[in-house]
Amino acid sequence: MHKTHLAGELRREHSGQTVILAGWVNRRRDQGGVIFVDLRDRWGIVQVVIDQEISPTAHEIATSVRREFVLQVEGVVRLRPEGTHNPDLATGEIEIVAHQINLLNPAKTPPFDIADADEPIKEAERMRFRYLDLRRPNMQHNIILRHRTVKLIRDYLDAQRFVEIETPILFKTTPEGARDFLVPSRLQPGKFYALPQSPQQLKQLLMVGGYERYFQIARCFRDEDLRGDRQLEFTQLDIEMSFVEREDVMQLAEGLMTYLIETLIPERPTLGKPFPRITWQTSMDLYGTDRPDLRYDLAAVDISDLAVHSTFGVFQSNVAAGKRVKMLHAPISLLSEAMSNTAAKQFAQELEGLAKRAGAAALGWLTLGKDGEAAKGAMAKFWTEAQLTELMTRSGAQEGDLVLFISDKDEVNYAVIDILRRTIAEKLDLVGENKNMMAFCWVIDFPMFLWDEEAKRWDPSQHMFTAPLPEDLPLLESSPGKTRGSQYDLVCNGYEVGGGSIRIHQRELQEKIFPLIGQNIEHAIDQFGHMLEAFEYGVPPHGGMAWGIDRLVMLLAQQPNIREVIAFPKTQTGADAMAKAPSYVEPAQLTELHIQLAPSALEAIEAEQNAQ
Repeated sequence: MHKTHLAGELRREHSGQTVILAGWVNRRRDQGGVIFVDLRDRWGIVQVVIDQEISPTAHEIATSVRREFVLQVEGVVRLRPEGTHNPDLATGEIEIVAHQINLLNPAKTPPFDIADADEPIKEAERMRFRYLDLRRPNMQHNIILRHRTVKLIRDYLDAQRFVEIETPILFKTTPEGARDFLVPSRLQPGKFYALPQSPQQLKQLLMVGGYERYFQIARCFRDEDLRGDRQLEFTQLDIEMSFVEREDVMQLAEGLMTYLIETLIPERPTLGKPFPRITWQTSMDLYGTDRPDLRYDLAAVDISDLAVHSTFGVFQSNVAAGKRVKMLHAPISLLSEAMSNTAAKQFAQELEGLAKRAGAAALGWLTLGKDGEAAKGAMAKFWTEAQLTELMTRSGAQEGDLVLFISDKDEVNYAVIDILRRTIAEKLDLVGENKNMMAFCWVIDFPMFLWDEEAKRWDPSQHMFTAPLPEDLPLLESSPGKTRGSQYDLVCNGYEVGGGSIRIHQRELQEKIFPLIGQNIEHAIDQFGHMLEAFEYGVPPHGGMAWGIDRLVMLLAQQPNIREVIAFPKTQTGADAMAKAPSYVEPAQLTELHIQLAPSALEAIEAEQNAQ
């Protein structure tokens, strides 16, 4: 065997034992007659001493080894001499006196230092040499944390009497929001499979099948633009339950999440238990987003009733037209008692630029006076002292703080509040001591539909299988825009971790949804006939949710990007820089799949070949 022990498991009690280890050279230090090698495997690092007097053959081999060479070492564990203990290593009290070394494989000098966790490395280099990047301690920690997370999920749900069932990767293309990845069929020319955006339909059909409690660690695919918390392919925990109401699913999910936090990162607090519940409307009004970061207390305030009595004509006309006036404050008084008016003005102008990019025509602002001084800034003259005092009371702003005013249609107000709130929190470090907190909350009572002005139709805010809240059923035909769905999203630190809903389980109700979202019944039957047919065979009430595993582990590991917790991610352009995918295929393969490339694609191939 190559190993009798793991490098990271050896301790004082192993002293005197003969062991065989194998791993990579993390570092090497040559002191002439004695060479020290830090040998690394997945479980840790141990110091190996190669003494020329004890083993001249091993010493000769050790003179030629370099970083990342793969070695097998046989030797005896001994206590390190007094004063040479390494408190930074779990194995720091012992070392291995080598009697024999086998060089299993040499290595080229890596393009970056694998042993130095703090060395800055260009992202392109990390993606190009991902197999080396995966050896680095931080990446190994993240990938192993991901493994532990998934294992704990499986153990917890198994104990809750769930059954894990795999659903097909090759399925039917259906409109579910994002673009499908299509797979041509060789056996049925002109037809295509689609890679699943989620197992939504299939897990509902499993409820028809009588399994009652299903889960899956599911691979999903969406052909959409990438960003820091999104990849073309991703992994989700998929859950579905029969004979449940919304609260049943939420309590199951909250219990699972609490179990994960307490097991994996017990040192990191949560915001509270049970997790706070916020309606969609409240979340949008206070934070401008349905995924608020609650680690800091900064909320917008509706001051329409106060603004209409200011002397600012724009506010008066906007309120008369049904537009609300919102106020947000930046607590710049926290920065410095001596912060200059110039610095406050520059900060306000920076925020105004962000507001305009978010769709606002302008951003009003003023700085509240300190020590009896008058308020300063472009908006100060439109308010009385009594009104300014009321603004402070409503918002919690303090003397010296920057006060911001937004007034537009709701969707613009929301977008501006969201970007301003996040920017203010970042610039002023409002998270502060709460940076380690896992601030979970539930967002509930979403609008069931959102109006698409361009297409002149309603679009589902989640998906077309979400059931309306029972009390809103009468609104479905008379006032679709006022209908709330039985949707619930689990949010943490400004990210949506998971989302779900109670599903429609009656054919007649499902058929009412299709005309609202611009589908005639013939098209709906072509797309979803299998679902509608199944709804005629005794479907139980059911609901579920899905968690983004990549995003969840990113939060658990406190990483800024989901690429840090995925073994082989895609770059921002959707490419695999290591394997150079996607790539062109041979013409014979295209012919076999009955595919003919468009002229633009042929031109791109020719241009790339000429460039090479």
